[in-house]
Amino acid sequence: MQLVLEVKHLIKKEILLEWRSKYALNGVLLYVVSTVFVCFLSFVSLKGVTWNALFWIIMLFASINTVSKSFLQESKGRQLYVYTIASPLALIISKTIYNMFLMLLVTVVALAFYTLVFGYTPEDLGLYLIATLLGSMSFSTIFTMISAIASKAGNGGMLMAILSFPVIIPVITVLIKLTKNACDGLDRSVSLDEIFTLLIINVLVMAFSILLFPYLWRD
Repeated sequence: MQLVLEVKHLIKKEILLEWRSKYALNGVLLYVVSTVFVCFLSFVSLKGVTWNALFWIIMLFASINTVSKSFLQESKGRQLYVYTIASPLALIISKTIYNMFLMLLVTVVALAFYTLVFGYTPEDLGLYLIATLLGSMSFSTIFTMISAIASKAGNGGMLMAILSFPVIIPVITVLIKLTKNACDGLDRSVSLDEIFTLLIINVLVMAFSILLFPYLWRD
């Protein structure tokens, strides 16, 4: 019960800080909108595989910009204050949940604007939305934990890029395959393996975060 209350208050704290500054959300939305518009000016028309691949490239960099602030932009004083009032388990869970909702919001806005600008809609839009949901969850869990690790180093931004590359590549590969099936309108049973793989990745990364973060935070 204590853990639930701590998670609730920490999520509320994240929302209040974001609402006051609106720096991260506005910055990421501006990045996504401007990137999509530049791509439209460059390519004019995209469909199928190319449309799908470009979308995930945009979302990959948007997710790094969105989630990296979790620990990298927090001052040492604030980290010490949170350390004294909440457990590390509550902190990593609250950060992951908050980043998950933030990524979902950014992804939905990006997908809506992306389809509107290029005038292309996947054959199976429902499956594509499921894939973007799972992708947002994967990006959130992976980048939140990597942000926590990178924050303990001197050059956190560089370290985060290095650590995230080998971890995120398998996720991107599965996501592109899953969303390609949605773009082609294939039967959903064909995509069950990819959906199951993404769910397993999310569960494993979250489990590792819960197990390892208390030792990392204690440092």
